[in-house]
Amino acid sequence: MQEKLLQLKEEALSQIESSTTVEEVDALRVKYLGKKGQLTKILKEMGRLPAEEKPIIGKIGNEVRDSIEGNLNEKKTNLKNAARAKKIAEETIDVTLPAKTKYIGKKHPINQVADEVAEIFLGMGYSIAEGPEIDTVYNNFDALNAPQDHPSRDYTDTFYISDELLLRTQTSPVQVRTMLSQDLPIKIISPGRCFRRDTPDATHSPMFHQIEALVVGKNISMANLKWTLESFVKKLFGEDTKIKFRPHNFPFTEPSAEVDITCFKCGGKGCPTCKGEGWIEILGCGMVHPNVLRNCGIDPEIYSGFAYGVGIERLAMFKYEIDDIRLMFENNKKFLEQF
Repeated sequence: MQEKLLQLKEEALSQIESSTTVEEVDALRVKYLGKKGQLTKILKEMGRLPAEEKPIIGKIGNEVRDSIEGNLNEKKTNLKNAARAKKIAEETIDVTLPAKTKYIGKKHPINQVADEVAEIFLGMGYSIAEGPEIDTVYNNFDALNAPQDHPSRDYTDTFYISDELLLRTQTSPVQVRTMLSQDLPIKIISPGRCFRRDTPDATHSPMFHQIEALVVGKNISMANLKWTLESFVKKLFGEDTKIKFRPHNFPFTEPSAEVDITCFKCGGKGCPTCKGEGWIEILGCGMVHPNVLRNCGIDPEIYSGFAYGVGIERLAMFKYEIDDIRLMFENNKKFLEQF
């Protein structure tokens, strides 16, 4: 058996020496040292040896195993090092080649304006409230005092999912949810996407973005609303910007108003941007209707509030002088890189 072991060692070392790949070395490890390898088969025969020979053969077997394993590890390391050295020698870098262009992304103009508007209101003590884009008909219309025959409730104006669910037409349902769940006083903005059945054109899109605001508490007045909106437009469009309230009708506010600002392009003198009028309409607002407060469990004899909403695309078009809302949704890289 001693002769078998020494012969096996000589054979293994010879094959290890002549191997040329890591895969060959791994195969030789299995062949000689594996559970069914040749060394294991020989050592299994030790049970038939006399007791006095077993320690001697066992020692030789361990020496053979250590020798084969050591040579296998050394050969594998040498082959890996040689392969690495060859790869390094073959891989060359041509420093004269032009570098690859790296494109750094930018915020979309809609996101830029939305973040700027949100930052202004956060600085005025507002918090952000969010809600689902799929909401109930009750939250979107009924709780907001919209009558059953209001045009916005028609199937031709609103995306209905069922008789009770729809894609919200404004972010006002977030205001309803907040009044129903949050303690007074309330001072929030609700940014997000809205959906209406509008045919896409230069100023309309079936999907658009809004930021609405709601303030509810004691002794809230129209004067508070006017001061808030004046502060907002001055921070967004410049300190010289003036505002003008025009009476309007919204079912969820009373009194209601449309708000115009002096044209940021001509300062109110009249130009193509403002169509020669000197004023540009930017948002709708008003005092929260008593019925809306009652629908949300708030006593209008004790509390009052105001609300307003502005379209982000509209502000972006004014701010960046974009003449077609569709440009902001076409993902044209040349267009978006301007902002």
